[in-house]
Amino acid sequence: MQNADNLSGRVADAPSDNWVYQALPRAAWPYAQLARWDRPIGWQLLMWPCFWSAALAAGAADRLGFFSPGQFLSHLVFFFLGAVAMRGAGCTYNDLVDHDIDMEVARTRSRPLPSGRVSRKEAKIFLAIQALVGLLVLVQFNAFSIVLGIASLLVVAIYPFAKRFTDWPQFFLGLAFSWGALMGWAGVFASISWASIFMFVAAVAWTIGYDTIYAHQDKEDDELIGVRSTARLFGDNTKPWLLGLYGLTLVFLFFSYIAAGVGFFAYLGLVVAAVMLGWQILILDIRNADQCLKLFKFNTKVGAILFAGLVLGLLI
Repeated sequence: MQNADNLSGRVADAPSDNWVYQALPRAAWPYAQLARWDRPIGWQLLMWPCFWSAALAAGAADRLGFFSPGQFLSHLVFFFLGAVAMRGAGCTYNDLVDHDIDMEVARTRSRPLPSGRVSRKEAKIFLAIQALVGLLVLVQFNAFSIVLGIASLLVVAIYPFAKRFTDWPQFFLGLAFSWGALMGWAGVFASISWASIFMFVAAVAWTIGYDTIYAHQDKEDDELIGVRSTARLFGDNTKPWLLGLYGLTLVFLFFSYIAAGVGFFAYLGLVVAAVMLGWQILILDIRNADQCLKLFKFNTKVGAILFAGLVLGLLI
């Protein structure tokens, strides 16, 4: 097993110049790594469907005559805090479940648990603290949203085990990471609608697509230890599958926009996002792990463009 000291307390798959290593004391590094604060792409991708849905609901509320800028901005803050807290809690839980698997994969051996820099007991305490922060954020919303948010925990609990019983663990990740597409609408209307359901389906397809790209980094190790993934399932046919998944993303976002009655700029953002998704498929080399990671991270820009279009559609 790779000794963590060889990386000076860092992990192999995160940038060594991350703010975590500049701003936090060394004793806090393992906990920041458990929460993936050194890899913000995770909470960003969890956050964007929340932001899309919040903007979609704000636009619908505006057209009905009860849009509240203060509520919209506060919801964005809560969704940001919730995304960071729950992404961290989910990653900590995932690392506890995958402790033995992470010891066998080159990219994950230096993580806090397999490297021995954090004990399982310490990780569980940290998990509880992050979950409590997530709960404190959740209770700022209406009762329907609270129940809806709690329901997502079932999917979160299943996801780390999915790679053991299905070739589609990315589908379960998609369900978990897309829940915010329902939450943003629920936070305003205390209900869900076809607009939010269509957005949820779109976000699930998007998540399966980008996480398939991500999973191509580990497919050789995954095959050796029997871990299943859509990257292994799709193999050399990944590009046609991505075309279908990203196509579904765009189609269902279009349906969502129609159902909610969004403005011109939202559709313009959708067109720009379509170009960005198509570009990923065009240049993808599934045998280039570095490129797969870069294209995976590029999806936060896709999420930002879609959000910007929805906000402009709301304001203009």
